[in-house]
Amino acid sequence: MPKVYALDGVAPVVDPSTFVHPSAVLVGDVIVGPECYVAPSASLRGDFGQIRIGAGASFQDNCTAHCFAGGETVVGPGATIGHGAVLHGCSIGARALVGMNAVVMDGAVVGEEAIVAALAFVRADFRVPPRTIVAGTPGKVLREITDDEVAWMAAGADDYQSARLRSRETLTLVEALERPDAEGPRLRVDGAKPLYRARG
Repeated sequence: MPKVYALDGVAPVVDPSTFVHPSAVLVGDVIVGPECYVAPSASLRGDFGQIRIGAGASFQDNCTAHCFAGGETVVGPGATIGHGAVLHGCSIGARALVGMNAVVMDGAVVGEEAIVAALAFVRADFRVPPRTIVAGTPGKVLREITDDEVAWMAAGADDYQSARLRSRETLTLVEALERPDAEGPRLRVDGAKPLYRARG
């Protein structure tokens, strides 16, 4: 079971169709919608304001969602929050992608189907228009994204729907093997490829 804590009498809400990894931590005013994937060591901390994760979103390993007093952090339906990203008092649009180790600050709004590049810093109150890519520190809008890039993001989101289902059905705590089992099963998963390969 994930670490779920009520605070001041307010308990997190998690739709039963969602997968939340046992090492994830949810505190206070957190609402996780249906068919979401919340990965290992994710932190959703609703101790000052509300954290809302929309239907079908993925919130990956070591991600953090938080906000100042009276604020909120909202992740739209189908959005993907990449490994190690930090969201603080911001709004992420439907089917948007926040890349690995990116930071999105208070009052920032990331539009639908937009991309925040890995390691980007989206400053407070910045607006990322729908279907654009923002990169850099501080983040700057580089260009509109292509239909192929939108399709690539959708394929990645589908991969996390698969991970949600596989995790709900087969994830078990076991003792590690002492050596590889040459005849044992190996994971063979087909899915989205890195964007540089998808373009090529």
